[in-house]
Amino acid sequence: MANVMLEFKASAGDSEPQNRPVLVLGTQANLQQVNWSQIKGKLQPVVSKEIWQAALSALNPNPTDSCPLYLNVAAVASLPARVSRHNSPSAAHFVARLVRSCLPGGNNRCIVMVCERSDIFASACAISRAFPVFSRRSLASRRTEKKRVTVEFMIVGADSSPLEPNELECLSNAADGVRLAARIVDTPCNEMNTDHFLDEIKAVGAELGITPVIIRGEELKHKGFGGIYGVGKAAEHPPALAVLSHTPEGATQTIAWVGKGIVYDTGGLSIKGKTTMPGMKRDCGGAAAILGAFKATIKRGFKDNLHAVFCLAENSVGPTATRPDDIHTLYSGKTVEINNTDAEGRLVLADGVVYACKDLSADIILDMATLTGAQGISTGKYHAAVMTNSNQWEAACVRAGRSSGDLAHPLVYCPEMHFSEFTSAMADMKNSVADRENAQSSCAGLFIASHLGFDWSGVWVHIDIASPVHAGERATGFGVALLLALFGQASDDSILNQVSPLGAASSSAPGEAMERDCKRRRLV
Repeated sequence: MANVMLEFKASAGDSEPQNRPVLVLGTQANLQQVNWSQIKGKLQPVVSKEIWQAALSALNPNPTDSCPLYLNVAAVASLPARVSRHNSPSAAHFVARLVRSCLPGGNNRCIVMVCERSDIFASACAISRAFPVFSRRSLASRRTEKKRVTVEFMIVGADSSPLEPNELECLSNAADGVRLAARIVDTPCNEMNTDHFLDEIKAVGAELGITPVIIRGEELKHKGFGGIYGVGKAAEHPPALAVLSHTPEGATQTIAWVGKGIVYDTGGLSIKGKTTMPGMKRDCGGAAAILGAFKATIKRGFKDNLHAVFCLAENSVGPTATRPDDIHTLYSGKTVEINNTDAEGRLVLADGVVYACKDLSADIILDMATLTGAQGISTGKYHAAVMTNSNQWEAACVRAGRSSGDLAHPLVYCPEMHFSEFTSAMADMKNSVADRENAQSSCAGLFIASHLGFDWSGVWVHIDIASPVHAGERATGFGVALLLALFGQASDDSILNQVSPLGAASSSAPGEAMERDCKRRRLV
């Protein structure tokens, strides 16, 4: 699927399944709302109205089901009839799974997605996850022809009007962002070291007309970025802090997205084992998601200042590697005693969020990272773990997860009880907890927040995507859709406005919202 071109259209047009294999996908209730006249052009002459209706009656989703309509060129698949409150109404996870397993083969194929208008964005992002870009299979490299998959949304429910061209463009931009993030995460470190990642950042910047700010190598040390420099100094390719900035006229607030970009994590001198090290090319998933989301959101138009901050390093082993017991001074000015070199992500992010605060004057700082293996224990394989100093933003992240399909669930935020885990007799703090059975993922997030200060007046959001960043051996592009939805109210795009949990509806509530300053009112 590496050479697949994905297109979103208001109408895919009519074609016989032998010429263009087709998958029709939706909940059973939505599929039954489709008139035969709407779908027959994609199924006739090999599939009759009677066969179509019999297939719909035969579907028995538990939680999903599928039925072939004609040989291996036409099929219909059903999503779960109901989802729980911690799932997305779009059942986005099952959309991607059914597309992977049920879409017929061929060079020119069609997906007909039957859903309500509110589920369009999440469904489009889910479909894009089914078509990874990176491959080094020798057979794939010899194929020169591009495969095409056309996605048509057949909208049911109260607002069943067809999608407008600008809405289709939004879906295409979002899908491109998801696939960009997944490609970077899938690419091994011999092809995606810090040099290559900077090239990806520069390429996105060139497309958007933005020149990145890059601080690299010894300059990091001289400017006080002890976290990023200390993690990456032993690698062949030097560490870097890179920033893409969008600063439109009339902006009323400044937002910073800070991404962990560890292009490979050996664990450093606290080295990982032979079974836990494979897959650590994915430790740049946070930075990859922020790059994909930044590209998509700026293309859709963004009303406020938005900075994408990338903390890039390879946590390698060598003569100059950081040792346990070393003490580093981070950009915050605080000192950190290293007791675990494999707890490196929090070190680079601490530098990144403080840079966003001090140098970029951000009102809202969100960091995204594949931070802890414990995240999968805390919130599972499908839900990112969210920690924030704002109750309202915690709820907004959960709602954005449900509307985007990138699910999220809160972690405990209790610094007065948990931060003592980092107590050091030699420095301001250690970098790893004393008790690994005491809210590991929460503690890791608190380490980052401590460098801003727990009394910082701005909004800080931490999103740990360690498990959802991949499904099996493939990256998912997780985080792109979540960011687009969470900050959709600041976008010029109508679809992103619709899926955003923030904005006018939430800020018009009396009391707390009215007490906020004008700079943060629109998003908070």
